[in-house]
Amino acid sequence: MSSRKKRIAILVENDYQELELHYPRLRLIEAGHEVRVLGAGEAVYHSAKGYAVKTDADVDEVSADGFDAVVIPGGMAPDKMRRHRTMVEFVRTLSEQEKPVAWICHAGWMAVSADIIRGRRVTSFASIRDDMVNAGGNWVDEAVVVDGHLISSRVPDDLPAFCRALLDQLS
Repeated sequence: MSSRKKRIAILVENDYQELELHYPRLRLIEAGHEVRVLGAGEAVYHSAKGYAVKTDADVDEVSADGFDAVVIPGGMAPDKMRRHRTMVEFVRTLSEQEKPVAWICHAGWMAVSADIIRGRRVTSFASIRDDMVNAGGNWVDEAVVVDGHLISSRVPDDLPAFCRALLDQLS
C-alpha cells in the first residue's frame, strides 16, 4: 500500500445497509486511511435495522477535491441520496477526476444518477440491473467488478472481495 494516507468519503442516508457501510469503513481505517462519513443535513442516520452512524460532515460543506475516493453503501439509502444534488455531484466529480468510486448493492442508483456508467462494466443488486443497463452500463453478475476507477459489488456477501478491490485501487 502507498505510504500516503488517503482520505475516503462514505456517503450515508437513512435506511443504509449497515454491513455495507461499517465493514468498508473499518477495513479502510485498519489500512491507515482517514474515513469521513458524509450526510446531507443530519448529524445521525439510521440503518434499516436501526443502527445509528454519526456523520463527520455535511456533503454541502466539503469539496470532492479534498477526497481520494468515495464509498457508497446500499440498502434503500441510495434512493434518498440520489435526490440530493450535492451528493450526486460529489460522486460525479470524483469520477471525472478518475478517483475510485465504489458502490455496492442498490448504491448503483447513485452511479446511474451521476451518469458515470455509460459503456462501463458494472454490477449491483440484481433488482436494479435494468436501471444500470438503461443508463448504458454493461451489467454482469459477479462478486466484484473493477472497470478503471469504478468498483461495484452486488450484496453484503461480496464485501470481502469489494474491500480487497478498493484497497488495491488505493495502493
